[in-house]
Amino acid sequence: MSTPPLPASMRVLQRGWLSSNNILFLDEEPTLVDSGYVSHAEQTLALVENALATHPQGLRRIINTHLHSDHCGGNALLQQRYGCRTLIPAAEADVVRDWDEARLSYRATGQQCARFAFDGTLRPGDSITLGALAWQVLGAPGHDPHSLMLYCPAEAILISADALWENGFGVIFPELDGASGFAEQAAVLDLIGELEVRCVIPGHGAPFGEPARALDVARSRLAYLRADPRRNARNALKVLIVFRLLSVRQLARAELQAMLAQAEVMRAAAAMLAPPSDWPALLDELCGELARAGAVRTDGDTLNAVDQP
Repeated sequence: MSTPPLPASMRVLQRGWLSSNNILFLDEEPTLVDSGYVSHAEQTLALVENALATHPQGLRRIINTHLHSDHCGGNALLQQRYGCRTLIPAAEADVVRDWDEARLSYRATGQQCARFAFDGTLRPGDSITLGALAWQVLGAPGHDPHSLMLYCPAEAILISADALWENGFGVIFPELDGASGFAEQAAVLDLIGELEVRCVIPGHGAPFGEPARALDVARSRLAYLRADPRRNARNALKVLIVFRLLSVRQLARAELQAMLAQAEVMRAAAAMLAPPSDWPALLDELCGELARAGAVRTDGDTLNAVDQP
């Protein structure tokens, strides 16, 4: 399927699956939406510098759709290089201002993110100009309670972050903490279905048209997860294992077990699947599935990262 055309003021820097796409707006205030994973920050900077080679003012603004480590991990380096303003979801302002490790998701998920500052916030109902176009800010709880989407009615373009991919959506993390997430994800899919959209720019994967087909796939997957929430927990654990390998590149089985013991979200997911005495066997099972899928490599008791395209 061909990528729907985009306005000349927009450029999508599609990344490997485990680092979020970057959407760059080229106008008098060049703006980047989402900045990738922290281990890929140097790559993000190189991509932005190359894209802005003919824009002497450099990057002036960062917008984060949400604050998972694969969407804001490049913030700190870009701020250091360009001194750019940064806008984050309003509901996250206090935890970022204080860099509250207990409330930020990174420790709980076993992830990393370099500390960054912010200059302003966005909330559902706001409007913002990007690439000389008017964009609406929409709430997208489900994957993350505070996640946002950006919608341009004039061009019928939706920046959906992890609320809608061509073949699914992001892990529904609130459900792992005993909070509601499936219902919110369903409502977000319904909201997207009410919009006139010719092009969706997801947080991961190529931009795509035919959102109705993607919505059908997403609703089917959501029904599958809701029917047995342990499926969401199992997927979450595998995703978090692979993300951890992005930064450390290699994990001994003992280190992986220690990570599970320290990361609250991982413990919550594991508790939905097995009693603590069976967690080592559970991790072995999950790592075997990841290896067979080509997402990791195993070497005896060591788990190795597989570079993403």
